[in-house]
Amino acid sequence: MAQPHTVVIGAGPAGLTAAYELTRRHAPAEVVEADDVVGGISRTVERDGWRFDIGGHRFFTKVPRVEAFWHELLPPADFPLRPRMSRIHYRGRLFDYPLRAGNALRNLGVVEAVRCVGSYLWARVRPPADQSHFEGWVSARFGARLYRMFFKTYTEKVWGLPATALRADWAAQRIRNLSLGAAVREALLPRRGGSGVTSLIEEFRYPRLGPGMMWERCAELVTKAGGTVRLDTTVRAVHRADGRVVAVTVTGPDGDRRIAADHVVSTMPLPALVRAMDPPAPEPVRAAADALRHRDFLTVALVVPADAGFPDNWIYVHTPGVRVGRIQNFGAWSPEMVRDGGTCLGLEYFVNEGDDLWSAPDPELVGYGTAELERLGLVRPGSVTDGYVVRMPKAYPVYDEGYAEAVEVIRRWLAEVAPNVHPVGRNGMHRYNNQDHSMLTAMLAAENILDGTGHDVWAVNVDDDYHEEGGTGRSAPVLPRPARPGIIRPDGAH
Repeated sequence: MAQPHTVVIGAGPAGLTAAYELTRRHAPAEVVEADDVVGGISRTVERDGWRFDIGGHRFFTKVPRVEAFWHELLPPADFPLRPRMSRIHYRGRLFDYPLRAGNALRNLGVVEAVRCVGSYLWARVRPPADQSHFEGWVSARFGARLYRMFFKTYTEKVWGLPATALRADWAAQRIRNLSLGAAVREALLPRRGGSGVTSLIEEFRYPRLGPGMMWERCAELVTKAGGTVRLDTTVRAVHRADGRVVAVTVTGPDGDRRIAADHVVSTMPLPALVRAMDPPAPEPVRAAADALRHRDFLTVALVVPADAGFPDNWIYVHTPGVRVGRIQNFGAWSPEMVRDGGTCLGLEYFVNEGDDLWSAPDPELVGYGTAELERLGLVRPGSVTDGYVVRMPKAYPVYDEGYAEAVEVIRRWLAEVAPNVHPVGRNGMHRYNNQDHSMLTAMLAAENILDGTGHDVWAVNVDDDYHEEGGTGRSAPVLPRPARPGIIRPDGAH
Protein backbone atom coordinates (compact mmCIF):
# COMPACT_ATOMS: atom_id res chain seq x y z
CA MET A 1 0.00 0.00 0.00
CA ALA A 2 1.13 3.56 -0.72
CA GLN A 3 2.46 5.39 2.34
CA PRO A 4 0.37 8.38 3.51
CA HIS A 5 1.57 11.87 2.67
CA THR A 6 2.04 14.04 5.76
CA VAL A 7 2.36 17.79 6.01
CA VAL A 8 4.41 18.77 9.07
CA ILE A 9 3.82 22.32 10.29
CA GLY A 10 6.91 23.69 12.01
CA ALA A 11 10.62 22.78 11.87
CA GLY A 12 11.40 22.79 15.58
CA PRO A 13 12.45 19.68 17.54
CA ALA A 14 8.97 18.10 17.47
CA GLY A 15 8.25 18.82 13.81
CA LEU A 16 11.63 17.64 12.55
CA THR A 17 11.49 14.55 14.76
CA ALA A 18 8.13 13.63 13.23
CA ALA A 19 9.47 14.20 9.71
CA TYR A 20 12.57 12.12 10.45
CA GLU A 21 10.54 9.24 11.87
CA LEU A 22 8.24 9.29 8.82
CA THR A 23 10.90 9.58 6.13
CA ARG A 24 13.18 6.95 7.67
CA ARG A 25 10.30 4.54 6.93
CA HIS A 26 9.93 5.88 3.37
CA ALA A 27 6.72 7.80 4.09
CA PRO A 28 6.58 11.16 2.25
CA ALA A 29 6.67 14.22 4.50
CA GLU A 30 6.72 17.92 3.68
CA VAL A 31 7.81 20.31 6.44
CA VAL A 32 6.73 23.95 6.24
CA GLU A 33 8.37 26.50 8.52
CA ALA A 34 7.44 30.17 8.78
CA ASP A 35 10.92 31.24 9.89
CA ASP A 36 14.09 31.29 7.78
CA VAL A 37 15.93 28.78 10.03
CA VAL A 38 15.12 25.41 11.56
CA GLY A 39 15.10 24.58 15.26
CA GLY A 40 12.33 26.79 16.63
CA ILE A 41 13.32 28.05 20.06
CA SER A 42 16.11 25.40 19.97
CA ARG A 43 17.86 27.16 17.11
CA THR A 44 21.35 28.60 17.28
CA VAL A 45 21.67 32.24 16.24
CA GLU A 46 24.93 33.41 14.66
CA ARG A 47 26.06 37.03 14.46
CA ASP A 48 29.54 38.01 13.28
CA GLY A 49 30.98 34.66 14.33
CA TRP A 50 29.32 34.65 17.77
CA ARG A 51 26.75 31.92 18.39
CA PHE A 52 24.03 32.02 21.00
CA ASP A 53 21.29 29.73 22.21
CA ILE A 54 17.74 30.98 22.85
CA GLY A 55 17.35 30.14 26.52
CA GLY A 56 20.03 27.51 27.05
CA HIS A 57 19.18 23.94 26.00
CA ARG A 58 20.74 21.13 27.97
CA PHE A 59 20.39 17.72 26.38
CA PHE A 60 19.37 15.24 29.06
CA THR A 61 16.54 12.76 29.17
CA LYS A 62 15.13 9.70 30.87
CA VAL A 63 13.64 8.49 27.57
CA PRO A 64 16.04 5.94 25.97
CA ARG A 65 14.65 6.30 22.44
CA VAL A 66 15.11 10.08 22.55
CA GLU A 67 18.68 9.70 23.76
CA ALA A 68 19.34 7.17 20.99
CA PHE A 69 17.84 9.63 18.47
CA TRP A 70 20.26 12.38 19.54
CA HIS A 71 23.27 10.09 19.19
CA GLU A 72 22.00 8.86 15.84
CA LEU A 73 22.01 12.42 14.53
CA LEU A 74 25.33 13.62 15.98
CA PRO A 75 28.57 11.69 16.52
CA PRO A 76 30.31 11.93 19.93
CA ALA A 77 32.77 14.55 18.66
CA ASP A 78 29.88 16.88 17.83
CA PHE A 79 27.90 16.05 20.97
CA PRO A 80 30.34 16.32 23.89
CA LEU A 81 29.64 16.06 27.60
CA ARG A 82 29.80 19.47 29.28
CA PRO A 83 30.14 20.39 32.97
CA ARG A 84 27.28 22.21 34.60
CA MET A 85 27.70 25.23 36.83
CA SER A 86 24.88 27.58 37.74
CA ARG A 87 24.35 30.05 40.55
CA ILE A 88 21.81 32.53 41.89
CA HIS A 89 22.68 36.23 42.01
CA TYR A 90 21.11 37.95 44.98
CA ARG A 91 22.13 41.44 46.10
CA GLY A 92 25.72 41.23 44.99
CA ARG A 93 26.38 37.65 46.12
CA LEU A 94 26.37 34.40 44.18
CA PHE A 95 24.70 31.39 45.77
CA ASP A 96 25.34 27.87 44.49
CA TYR A 97 22.44 26.35 42.59
CA PRO A 98 21.21 23.84 43.63
CA LEU A 99 21.45 25.48 47.05
CA ARG A 100 24.23 24.20 49.29
CA ALA A 101 23.96 24.85 53.00
CA GLY A 102 27.59 25.83 53.61
CA ASN A 103 27.74 28.23 50.70
CA ALA A 104 24.38 29.77 51.59
CA LEU A 105 25.40 30.32 55.22
CA ARG A 106 28.69 31.94 54.22
CA ASN A 107 26.96 34.28 51.80
CA LEU A 108 24.17 35.20 54.19
CA GLY A 109 26.44 35.78 57.16
CA VAL A 110 25.72 34.70 60.71
CA VAL A 111 23.21 37.48 61.48
CA GLU A 112 21.14 37.01 58.31
CA ALA A 113 21.31 33.22 58.60
CA VAL A 114 19.92 33.45 62.15
CA ARG A 115 17.17 35.75 60.90
CA CYS A 116 16.28 33.29 58.13
CA VAL A 117 16.09 30.43 60.60
CA GLY A 118 13.98 32.57 62.91
CA SER A 119 11.69 33.51 60.03
CA TYR A 120 11.36 29.83 59.13
CA LEU A 121 10.51 28.85 62.72
CA TRP A 122 8.00 31.67 63.01
CA ALA A 123 6.30 30.47 59.82
CA ARG A 124 6.00 27.01 61.36
CA VAL A 125 4.36 28.47 64.47
CA ARG A 126 2.27 31.18 62.79
CA PRO A 127 1.93 30.31 59.08
CA PRO A 128 0.37 32.87 56.72
CA ALA A 129 -3.40 32.82 56.89
CA ASP A 130 -3.78 32.82 53.10
CA GLN A 131 -1.85 29.99 51.45
CA SER A 132 -3.97 29.88 48.31
CA HIS A 133 -1.31 31.80 46.35
CA PHE A 134 2.36 31.22 45.63
CA GLU A 135 3.66 33.74 48.15
CA GLY A 136 1.64 32.41 51.06
CA TRP A 137 2.33 28.75 50.24
CA VAL A 138 6.11 29.22 49.94
CA SER A 139 6.39 31.55 52.93
CA ALA A 140 4.57 29.02 55.11
CA ARG A 141 7.19 26.37 54.27
CA PHE A 142 10.41 28.38 54.11
CA GLY A 143 9.72 31.60 55.98
CA ALA A 144 9.26 35.06 54.55
CA ARG A 145 12.97 35.92 54.35
CA LEU A 146 14.03 32.87 52.34
CA TYR A 147 10.95 33.29 50.15
CA ARG A 148 11.97 36.83 49.23
CA MET A 149 15.55 35.77 48.48
CA PHE A 150 15.13 32.59 46.46
CA PHE A 151 11.57 32.49 45.14
CA LYS A 152 9.81 35.82 44.69
CA THR A 153 11.78 37.97 42.26
CA TYR A 154 12.69 35.46 39.56
CA THR A 155 9.21 33.92 39.49
CA GLU A 156 7.62 37.34 39.05
CA LYS A 157 10.05 38.20 36.24
CA VAL A 158 9.32 35.03 34.31
CA TRP A 159 5.53 35.21 34.44
CA GLY A 160 5.01 38.97 34.65
CA LEU A 161 2.61 38.83 37.60
CA PRO A 162 2.95 39.37 41.35
CA ALA A 163 3.53 36.18 43.31
CA THR A 164 0.24 36.72 45.12
CA ALA A 165 -1.48 36.23 41.75
CA LEU A 166 0.07 32.80 41.14
CA ARG A 167 -1.88 29.78 42.26
CA ALA A 168 -0.58 27.70 45.18
CA ASP A 169 -1.28 24.43 43.37
CA TRP A 170 1.54 25.30 40.98
CA ALA A 171 3.87 25.91 43.93
CA ALA A 172 2.93 22.54 45.41
CA GLN A 173 3.86 20.78 42.16
CA ARG A 174 6.80 23.02 41.36
CA ILE A 175 8.86 22.76 44.54
CA ARG A 176 7.30 19.88 46.41
CA ASN A 177 10.61 17.99 46.66
CA LEU A 178 12.62 20.94 48.00
CA SER A 179 13.12 21.40 51.72
CA LEU A 180 15.75 22.86 54.01
CA GLY A 181 16.58 19.32 55.08
CA ALA A 182 17.02 18.24 51.45
CA ALA A 183 19.32 21.20 50.80
CA VAL A 184 21.49 20.25 53.77
CA ARG A 185 21.62 16.59 52.73
CA GLU A 186 22.61 17.57 49.19
CA ALA A 187 25.35 19.80 50.60
CA LEU A 188 26.76 17.08 52.89
CA LEU A 189 26.23 14.09 50.57
CA PRO A 190 26.54 15.38 47.00
CA ARG A 191 25.87 12.95 44.18
CA ARG A 192 27.40 13.08 40.70
CA GLY A 193 25.59 11.95 37.60
CA GLY A 194 23.27 9.49 39.28
CA SER A 195 20.95 11.94 40.98
CA GLY A 196 17.31 10.93 40.83
CA VAL A 197 16.35 14.54 40.15
CA THR A 198 17.39 15.56 36.67
CA SER A 199 17.91 19.21 37.58
CA LEU A 200 20.75 18.21 39.92
CA ILE A 201 22.90 16.61 37.22
CA GLU A 202 26.40 18.05 37.07
CA GLU A 203 27.03 17.18 33.42
CA PHE A 204 24.96 17.30 30.25
CA ARG A 205 25.46 16.85 26.53
CA TYR A 206 25.48 19.84 24.22
CA PRO A 207 26.19 20.14 20.47
CA ARG A 208 29.56 21.84 20.03
CA LEU A 209 28.05 24.55 17.79
CA GLY A 210 24.83 24.92 19.77
CA PRO A 211 21.47 23.14 19.67
CA GLY A 212 20.71 24.34 16.16
CA MET A 213 23.43 21.97 14.98
CA MET A 214 21.22 19.03 15.99
CA TRP A 215 18.21 20.30 14.08
CA GLU A 216 20.14 21.45 11.02
CA ARG A 217 21.49 17.91 10.78
CA CYS A 218 18.01 16.46 11.25
CA ALA A 219 16.66 18.63 8.42
CA GLU A 220 19.50 17.42 6.18
CA LEU A 221 18.65 13.79 6.89
CA VAL A 222 14.93 14.38 6.25
CA THR A 223 15.79 15.86 2.86
CA LYS A 224 18.26 13.08 2.09
CA ALA A 225 15.52 10.50 2.82
CA GLY A 226 13.19 12.12 0.30
CA GLY A 227 11.34 14.59 2.49
CA THR A 228 11.05 18.33 1.92
CA VAL A 229 11.78 21.20 4.32
CA ARG A 230 10.46 24.57 3.13
CA LEU A 231 11.47 27.71 5.04
CA ASP A 232 9.83 31.15 4.93
CA THR A 233 6.56 29.32 4.36
CA THR A 234 3.48 30.29 6.36
CA VAL A 235 0.32 28.24 6.82
CA ARG A 236 -2.72 30.19 5.63
CA ALA A 237 -5.47 27.57 5.85
CA VAL A 238 -6.03 23.98 6.92
CA HIS A 239 -8.88 22.62 4.81
CA ARG A 240 -11.45 20.16 6.17
CA ALA A 241 -13.85 17.93 4.26
CA ASP A 242 -15.74 14.73 5.05
CA GLY A 243 -14.65 14.58 8.67
CA ARG A 244 -10.91 15.06 8.17
CA VAL A 245 -8.27 17.48 6.93
CA VAL A 246 -7.59 17.11 3.21
CA ALA A 247 -5.12 19.91 2.37
CA VAL A 248 -3.03 22.80 3.68
CA THR A 249 -2.62 26.13 1.91
CA VAL A 250 0.73 27.84 2.46
CA THR A 251 2.36 31.06 1.34
CA GLY A 252 6.06 30.91 0.55
CA PRO A 253 8.67 32.58 -1.63
CA ASP A 254 6.83 31.34 -4.73
CA GLY A 255 3.40 32.52 -3.59
CA ASP A 256 0.39 30.49 -2.46
CA ARG A 257 0.28 26.73 -2.82
CA ARG A 258 -2.24 24.09 -1.78
CA ILE A 259 -0.71 20.82 -0.52
CA ALA A 260 -2.88 17.71 -0.41
CA ALA A 261 -2.47 15.86 2.90
CA ASP A 262 -3.44 12.48 4.28
CA HIS A 263 -2.22 13.62 7.72
CA VAL A 264 -1.06 16.87 9.34
CA VAL A 265 1.43 17.01 12.21
CA SER A 266 1.09 20.45 13.77
CA THR A 267 3.58 22.20 16.02
CA MET A 268 2.21 25.68 15.29
CA PRO A 269 0.65 27.42 18.29
CA LEU A 270 -2.63 25.65 19.07
CA PRO A 271 -4.72 28.86 18.82
CA ALA A 272 -3.22 29.55 15.37
CA LEU A 273 -4.16 26.06 14.21
CA VAL A 274 -7.78 26.67 15.22
CA ARG A 275 -7.85 30.04 13.44
CA ALA A 276 -6.45 28.48 10.26
CA MET A 277 -9.25 25.92 9.97
CA ASP A 278 -11.42 26.07 6.85
CA PRO A 279 -14.38 25.90 7.29
CA PRO A 280 -13.93 27.90 10.51
CA ALA A 281 -14.25 26.30 13.90
CA PRO A 282 -17.51 26.96 15.81
CA GLU A 283 -17.60 30.00 18.06
CA PRO A 284 -16.99 28.18 21.40
CA VAL A 285 -13.84 26.59 19.96
CA ARG A 286 -12.62 29.92 18.62
CA ALA A 287 -13.28 31.43 22.05
CA ALA A 288 -11.17 28.69 23.62
CA ALA A 289 -8.37 29.50 21.17
CA ASP A 290 -8.64 33.20 22.02
CA ALA A 291 -8.28 32.32 25.71
CA LEU A 292 -4.79 30.82 25.23
CA ARG A 293 -1.85 33.19 25.63
CA HIS A 294 1.94 33.15 25.26
CA ARG A 295 4.90 34.79 26.98
CA ASP A 296 7.51 36.27 24.65
CA PHE A 297 11.26 36.34 25.09
CA LEU A 298 14.23 38.38 24.03
CA THR A 299 17.96 37.90 24.42
CA VAL A 300 20.49 40.73 24.58
CA ALA A 301 23.83 39.08 23.69
CA LEU A 302 26.83 41.09 24.88
CA VAL A 303 30.41 40.43 23.81
CA VAL A 304 33.08 40.75 26.53
CA PRO A 305 36.72 39.61 26.85
CA ALA A 306 37.01 36.00 27.99
CA ASP A 307 38.56 37.00 31.32
CA ALA A 308 35.72 39.47 31.98
CA GLY A 309 33.05 36.76 32.07
CA PHE A 310 32.17 34.21 34.75
CA PRO A 311 32.60 30.41 34.84
CA ASP A 312 28.89 29.54 35.06
CA ASN A 313 26.82 28.20 32.19
CA TRP A 314 24.09 30.49 33.45
CA ILE A 315 23.17 32.65 36.43
CA TYR A 316 19.66 33.20 37.76
CA VAL A 317 19.11 36.83 38.72
CA HIS A 318 17.00 37.09 41.87
CA THR A 319 18.26 40.58 42.66
CA PRO A 320 15.41 43.13 42.71
CA GLY A 321 15.71 46.31 40.72
CA VAL A 322 16.86 44.81 37.42
CA ARG A 323 14.66 43.28 34.73
CA VAL A 324 17.06 40.65 33.42
CA GLY A 325 15.96 37.21 34.61
CA ARG A 326 18.84 34.95 33.65
CA ILE A 327 22.27 35.37 32.08
CA GLN A 328 23.91 32.73 29.89
CA ASN A 329 27.65 32.45 29.28
CA PHE A 330 27.77 30.80 25.88
CA GLY A 331 31.52 30.24 26.06
CA ALA A 332 30.89 28.00 29.08
CA TRP A 333 28.29 26.01 27.15
CA SER A 334 30.76 25.34 24.35
CA PRO A 335 34.08 27.05 23.56
CA GLU A 336 33.19 26.80 19.87
CA MET A 337 30.18 29.09 20.36
CA VAL A 338 32.49 32.09 20.81
CA ARG A 339 35.49 33.67 19.09
CA ASP A 340 39.05 33.52 20.39
CA GLY A 341 39.75 35.86 23.27
CA GLY A 342 36.13 36.60 24.09
CA THR A 343 32.85 35.24 25.26
CA CYS A 344 29.23 36.17 24.76
CA LEU A 345 26.82 36.73 27.65
CA GLY A 346 23.12 36.32 26.88
CA LEU A 347 20.84 38.45 29.05
CA GLU A 348 17.34 36.99 29.00
CA TYR A 349 14.24 39.14 29.37
CA PHE A 350 10.75 37.64 29.71
CA VAL A 351 8.42 40.06 27.96
CA ASN A 352 5.13 40.50 26.16
CA GLU A 353 5.20 41.30 22.46
CA GLY A 354 4.67 45.02 22.03
CA ASP A 355 5.77 46.11 25.52
CA ASP A 356 8.53 48.67 26.13
CA LEU A 357 11.46 46.25 26.00
CA TRP A 358 10.15 44.32 23.01
CA SER A 359 9.59 47.53 21.05
CA ALA A 360 12.86 49.26 21.99
CA PRO A 361 15.48 49.70 19.22
CA ASP A 362 18.34 47.21 19.32
CA PRO A 363 21.05 49.79 20.25
CA GLU A 364 18.91 50.95 23.16
CA LEU A 365 18.48 47.37 24.38
CA VAL A 366 22.23 46.73 24.11
CA GLY A 367 22.86 49.82 26.25
CA TYR A 368 20.16 48.81 28.71
CA GLY A 369 21.55 45.28 29.07
CA THR A 370 25.09 46.59 29.46
CA ALA A 371 24.01 48.91 32.27
CA GLU A 372 22.21 46.07 34.10
CA LEU A 373 25.18 43.72 33.68
CA GLU A 374 27.55 46.31 35.16
CA ARG A 375 25.09 47.19 37.95
CA LEU A 376 25.02 43.53 38.98
CA GLY A 377 28.82 43.54 39.20
CA LEU A 378 29.18 40.55 36.88
CA VAL A 379 31.59 42.35 34.52
CA ARG A 380 33.91 45.29 34.89
CA PRO A 381 32.57 48.62 33.59
CA GLY A 382 33.57 49.14 29.98
CA SER A 383 34.00 45.41 29.27
CA VAL A 384 31.20 45.15 26.70
CA THR A 385 32.56 45.59 23.17
CA ASP A 386 29.55 44.66 21.05
CA GLY A 387 25.95 43.52 21.35
CA TYR A 388 23.08 41.86 19.49
CA VAL A 389 19.36 41.39 20.10
CA VAL A 390 17.21 38.37 19.28
CA ARG A 391 13.43 38.44 19.76
CA MET A 392 11.43 35.23 20.05
CA PRO A 393 7.64 35.65 19.88
CA LYS A 394 5.38 33.05 21.49
CA ALA A 395 8.33 31.41 23.22
CA TYR A 396 6.38 29.96 26.15
CA PRO A 397 2.70 29.04 26.39
CA VAL A 398 1.07 30.70 29.41
CA TYR A 399 -0.64 28.24 31.70
CA ASP A 400 -3.20 30.52 33.30
CA GLU A 401 -6.40 29.68 35.09
CA GLY A 402 -8.75 28.02 32.64
CA TYR A 403 -6.11 27.16 30.05
CA ALA A 404 -6.52 23.40 30.58
CA GLU A 405 -10.26 23.62 29.96
CA ALA A 406 -9.68 25.67 26.79
CA VAL A 407 -7.12 23.17 25.51
CA GLU A 408 -9.53 20.32 26.23
CA VAL A 409 -12.27 22.02 24.21
CA ILE A 410 -9.94 22.33 21.22
CA ARG A 411 -8.59 18.82 21.64
CA ARG A 412 -12.06 17.25 21.68
CA TRP A 413 -13.18 19.27 18.67
CA LEU A 414 -10.11 18.28 16.64
CA ALA A 415 -10.59 14.61 17.52
CA GLU A 416 -14.16 14.83 16.26
CA VAL A 417 -13.75 16.81 13.03
CA ALA A 418 -10.08 16.28 12.11
CA PRO A 419 -8.75 13.01 13.56
CA ASN A 420 -5.87 13.05 11.07
CA VAL A 421 -4.46 16.24 12.62
CA HIS A 422 -1.78 15.45 15.21
CA PRO A 423 -0.79 18.33 17.54
CA VAL A 424 2.67 17.70 19.05
CA GLY A 425 5.30 19.66 20.95
CA ARG A 426 5.07 22.48 23.46
CA ASN A 427 3.28 25.10 21.37
CA GLY A 428 1.40 22.54 19.31
CA MET A 429 -0.22 21.12 22.44
CA HIS A 430 -0.02 24.27 24.61
CA ARG A 431 1.45 22.33 27.50
CA TYR A 432 4.70 22.28 29.40
CA ASN A 433 6.90 19.74 27.63
CA ASN A 434 10.67 19.80 27.68
CA GLN A 435 12.52 19.18 24.42
CA ASP A 436 12.78 15.42 24.94
CA HIS A 437 9.10 15.00 25.74
CA SER A 438 8.13 17.18 22.77
CA MET A 439 10.18 14.83 20.61
CA LEU A 440 8.47 11.80 22.16
CA THR A 441 5.03 13.15 21.24
CA ALA A 442 6.25 13.45 17.65
CA MET A 443 7.62 9.88 17.65
CA LEU A 444 4.31 8.51 18.90
CA ALA A 445 2.35 10.58 16.39
CA ALA A 446 4.46 9.13 13.56
CA GLU A 447 3.67 5.61 14.80
CA ASN A 448 -0.01 6.49 14.93
CA ILE A 449 0.15 7.63 11.30
CA LEU A 450 2.12 4.67 9.95
CA ASP A 451 1.01 1.83 12.23
CA GLY A 452 -2.39 2.93 13.56
CA THR A 453 -1.11 2.34 17.09
CA GLY A 454 -3.52 4.73 18.77
CA HIS A 455 -0.99 6.23 21.19
CA ASP A 456 -2.46 9.00 23.35
CA VAL A 457 0.21 11.67 22.82
CA TRP A 458 -1.59 13.89 25.33
CA ALA A 459 -0.58 11.45 28.05
CA VAL A 460 3.07 12.42 27.49
CA ASN A 461 4.16 15.19 29.81
CA VAL A 462 7.17 16.28 31.74
CA ASP A 463 7.99 14.10 34.75
CA ASP A 464 7.88 15.92 38.08
CA ASP A 465 11.53 15.05 38.55
CA TYR A 466 12.46 17.14 35.51
CA HIS A 467 11.47 20.43 37.10
CA GLU A 468 14.18 22.75 38.30
CA GLU A 469 14.21 23.11 42.06
CA GLY A 470 14.47 26.26 44.08
CA GLY A 471 11.73 28.38 42.56
CA THR A 472 13.59 29.26 39.37
CA GLY A 473 10.47 29.15 37.24
CA ARG A 474 11.29 26.36 34.82
CA SER A 475 7.89 24.79 35.24
CA ALA A 476 4.67 26.65 34.59
CA PRO A 477 2.29 28.15 37.14
CA VAL A 478 -1.46 28.47 36.90
CA LEU A 479 -2.19 32.17 36.62
CA PRO A 480 -5.58 33.57 37.64
CA ARG A 481 -7.67 35.16 34.93
CA PRO A 482 -11.27 36.33 34.78
CA ALA A 483 -13.57 33.77 33.19
CA ARG A 484 -14.19 34.37 29.51
CA PRO A 485 -17.75 34.01 28.26
CA GLY A 486 -18.53 31.38 25.68
CA ILE A 487 -15.89 28.80 26.64
CA ILE A 488 -17.35 25.34 27.06
CA ARG A 489 -15.67 23.38 29.84
CA PRO A 490 -15.07 19.65 29.46
CA ASP A 491 -18.06 18.81 31.65
CA GLY A 492 -20.31 20.82 29.32
CA ALA A 493 -20.70 23.83 31.63
CA HIS A 494 -20.00 27.37 30.42
